[in-house]
Amino acid sequence: MQKRRIITVNPSTSIEMREYNNDEVPYANVVGDDDDEQTQSPKATDKIRKVSMLPLIFLIFYEVSGGPFGVEDSVNAAGPLLALLGFVIFPFIWSIPEALITAEMGTMFPENGGYVVWVSSALGPFWGFQQGWMKWLSGVIDNALYPVLFLDYLKSGIPALGSGLPRVASILALTILLTYLNYRGLTIVGWVAVLMGVFSILPFAVMGLISIPRLEPSRWLVMDLGNINWNLYLNTLFWNLNYWDSISTLAGEVENPNKTLPKALYYGVILVALSYIFPLLTGIGAIPLERELWTDGYFSDVAKALGGAWLRWWVQAAAATSNMGMFIAEMSSDSFQLLGMAERGMLPEFFAKRSRYGTPLLGILFSASGVILLSWLSFQEIVAAENLLYCVGMILEFIAFVRMRMKHPAASRPYKIPIGTTGSILMCVPPTILICAVVALSSAKVAAVSFVMMIIGFLMQPCLNHMDRKKWLKFSVSSDLPDLQQETREYETLIR
Repeated sequence: MQKRRIITVNPSTSIEMREYNNDEVPYANVVGDDDDEQTQSPKATDKIRKVSMLPLIFLIFYEVSGGPFGVEDSVNAAGPLLALLGFVIFPFIWSIPEALITAEMGTMFPENGGYVVWVSSALGPFWGFQQGWMKWLSGVIDNALYPVLFLDYLKSGIPALGSGLPRVASILALTILLTYLNYRGLTIVGWVAVLMGVFSILPFAVMGLISIPRLEPSRWLVMDLGNINWNLYLNTLFWNLNYWDSISTLAGEVENPNKTLPKALYYGVILVALSYIFPLLTGIGAIPLERELWTDGYFSDVAKALGGAWLRWWVQAAAATSNMGMFIAEMSSDSFQLLGMAERGMLPEFFAKRSRYGTPLLGILFSASGVILLSWLSFQEIVAAENLLYCVGMILEFIAFVRMRMKHPAASRPYKIPIGTTGSILMCVPPTILICAVVALSSAKVAAVSFVMMIIGFLMQPCLNHMDRKKWLKFSVSSDLPDLQQETREYETLIR
């Protein structure tokens, strides 16, 4: 007879236990199926420095955006007016709902498993593992692009980086350097992200000031409904305004996450939106429109036209720096996600081991190995496939969010979206429709690759369970928090 597994929050996280009123009780666990040994609370992790507000905002900035690099295709696809409207309206359809859900669920479960814990709590450990597999895989695939893109920005000035041994050596050296930065500690990564973010944003502020005498607002209103590439337009908007949930896998490393995480997400949404809208207003309003030129990298041409070669070099350096910022932020999320899954008993215990700097050593090595392996491949189809995996993961998150509202309405939510169950469902409808549109526009080949990746995840989870039962690998979970179902039953008994 199998026993229920009680899986609880990261023991390094500080949870404030407090009395609850008539509509909330303390949250707790995920319900599983297998016996597991319980981990001891590693009090040494309490000494690890936590991430404060400003670094967290810029980690979110790099998880989602990194600056306006890549938004040029929206003008190419749909023209100036729809491009601007897209980055004004789309955040209300997608970014804000995703950020709000991340704030509520991230403070409800302030631990490094993040969205894996949300889905496990609502749908069970099988689907929680699938969520972790798909998200980690998409993150590693994403991260493999950044060293390549970094060198692509530099090869115009250093042609040797375009191919051959110098390029291979540069990719390897850059990956090792940024991986070491992640190993040294999340607080270091956070403050480096702040410096990189300021450097990446400043040239666009300068470009905006220079452009003021040359702005022609009528250029912002140009629209040609007969010449719109909806696939490119929607994908450009979608992939430049998502991944808000990625920061949830670092919640256990945040200083006072119940207050810091929602505020950081609030300021992050504003920072990301402004970092897109103002450069678009500048580039469209100050330069005569040639839609075919609006492709990746066009902002460097706009900078040269407005300020000269020095501003172009600054924008190119900012783009390269942005790729490094996105790399370190993504690797942090991916590696701490593996640590959080191990603390939940979903992965072998050795994934939960921390370095002397408090970082998940094995998670970092696994993520870096995946990056190095994938850096030599052709990415066109596989990147599209990881985008499709991301869509499936988001659907699971929406279901988990609504189900937790229905299943555990009395659970404590330090930050709660001020809407009821019906409002929660309605809030998830527009982004779900958008996801369906993105999936419908994907090719059959992309769907096939994504399906194979999901099948691998379906096979991995029972294999790991088998290894657990056979004691081939050691799995363990924490028991520091109470059982959510038990607490809810006690609460319901109390109010009767």
